[in-house]
Amino acid sequence: MSIVLALVIFSVIVIVHEFGHFLLAKCSGITVTEFSVGMGPRLLSHEWGGTRYSLKLLPFGGSCMMVGEEEESEEEGSFGSKSVWARIAVVAAGPVFNFLLAFVLSAVIVASIGYDDTVVDVTPGYPAAEAGMQNGDEIVRMNGSRTYVYREISLFNSLYQGQTADVVYRRDGAEYQVTLTPVKDESGFYRYGFEKVNVRTRGNVLQTLGYSFAELRYWLKAMLESLLKLFQGQVGIDDMSGPVGIVDAIGDTYRETRSDGWYYVTLNMIIMSILLSVNLGVMNLLPLPALDGGRLVFLLIEAVCGKALPQEKESMVHFIGFVLLMGLMVVVLLNDIRHIFL
Repeated sequence: MSIVLALVIFSVIVIVHEFGHFLLAKCSGITVTEFSVGMGPRLLSHEWGGTRYSLKLLPFGGSCMMVGEEEESEEEGSFGSKSVWARIAVVAAGPVFNFLLAFVLSAVIVASIGYDDTVVDVTPGYPAAEAGMQNGDEIVRMNGSRTYVYREISLFNSLYQGQTADVVYRRDGAEYQVTLTPVKDESGFYRYGFEKVNVRTRGNVLQTLGYSFAELRYWLKAMLESLLKLFQGQVGIDDMSGPVGIVDAIGDTYRETRSDGWYYVTLNMIIMSILLSVNLGVMNLLPLPALDGGRLVFLLIEAVCGKALPQEKESMVHFIGFVLLMGLMVVVLLNDIRHIFL
């Protein structure tokens, strides 16, 4: 079941990503030769409006193939014949649609089970209580960063264990600031001394939309903070997960919640989909060859300089990047297998 759920989640996320490229290409007048769902040999296909729509054998992934996308071409309707800003919009549309998908799914979650605001309970004997904080205070900022959901506070404490934090909180409409240095609890975890007891709160339509943005913001922040830790060398290859690790995590989540019924299984799968959709969007925007972000770098250079770099040189850079990316995926895959089976 975990493999089936993973295939469904991966497929939806990738198809939405490719649909973003497809929609902006069509709007820009670029000829899309094929839009496919799945990979491998075609099972079904139909040509309409100059585009072949295909359902393929392998039930994951998808593709949007455009004229002139990989080779230099100035013929009418080709990728290269359009303005640089039109091409930037087409390339960026894939990750943007992943973020839109994550927002829509976040709205489903917030509408279904509510949001986790930043109103906290304070634990006696810890720094927050000693600094004068009380039950019912609403945390507004941590070290200058605005907080909208309590998981942002938990994320900060997890990533910056033991670090002093400037905390701004609101009580009865007035804001106060305290500086808290966390202390270790019995388990050795650093705590400031506040926690969230009522996990989720239901709101009206406007609150649901607002906290859906906050939900998306949280996942973006978590992804970007994790990448920063990776680039700083504070996390390593053992902390990364590839497809096998993700399938295993989806399976664990399914097994842990199936006794609660399909409603909660579905909600947890939606949360996993939000995480993976945001991850795909962010990773594709990284300025690395073979990714959308790498292609955007070349297009931005063209926009600034007024002239595109030779297509063969750009293609070579992307090919080298693709080889290196495949190598990294193999390393991560082997690491996943080692964690799961050894």
